[in-house]
Amino acid sequence: MDAATETRAAAEGVTFVNGREYMHDAKGNLVPAANIKPEDRLEDEMVRKIIAFARDLSAQITRFRDHTMADISSFDQLLAQEYGASVGGKKGNKTYQTFDGLMRVQVQVADQIAFGPQLQIAKALIDECLNEWSADSRPEIQSIVTRAFNTDKEGQINKSELFMLLRLEIADDRWNRAMEAIRASIRVTGSKEYVRFYTRSAIDAPWTAVTIDLARA
Repeated sequence: MDAATETRAAAEGVTFVNGREYMHDAKGNLVPAANIKPEDRLEDEMVRKIIAFARDLSAQITRFRDHTMADISSFDQLLAQEYGASVGGKKGNKTYQTFDGLMRVQVQVADQIAFGPQLQIAKALIDECLNEWSADSRPEIQSIVTRAFNTDKEGQINKSELFMLLRLEIADDRWNRAMEAIRASIRVTGSKEYVRFYTRSAIDAPWTAVTIDLARA
């Protein structure tokens, strides 16, 4: 078997044993290719083809991201040398725009947040409040609390719902102490940069995002 045939066979998930074609099943067993249903082979070929394109696209997006950040960094360094100051607002957010005002690149820095043990104290205080208040007096608060402390699929606290609790104004000492405990529990563990791209057809037209998210394309 020549190298080209071996490469093609590997890409198709085929293994040759004594000159016969085999494929591994999901349990790791070698199954003669002749014994595999045509629809199973067709599904296998389709998935392998899609995954090959997906891997190529993922690598291309990675290269695009790296080149984009390198270009922005080079431009920032050029401005810093020219004016002796760094680019960006208080949190490092930056906006770059074409001369005609029709294209825009935005760099946004988002804090990565974790919560300390004070959060459990806050939950206990909030539970005390909810248990004492009548069941039907503040159902909307009960709903927010339930969503805030229910973990998502990754086991993370629902941050947006938790921050909604902080915006509620309730005249109860335990509630206010609970909110203080939530604020004390917030810990910034790092930050992550997001790059977003926008275009518009005219100066008075609305901005339209250039979508790179497969789910929103």
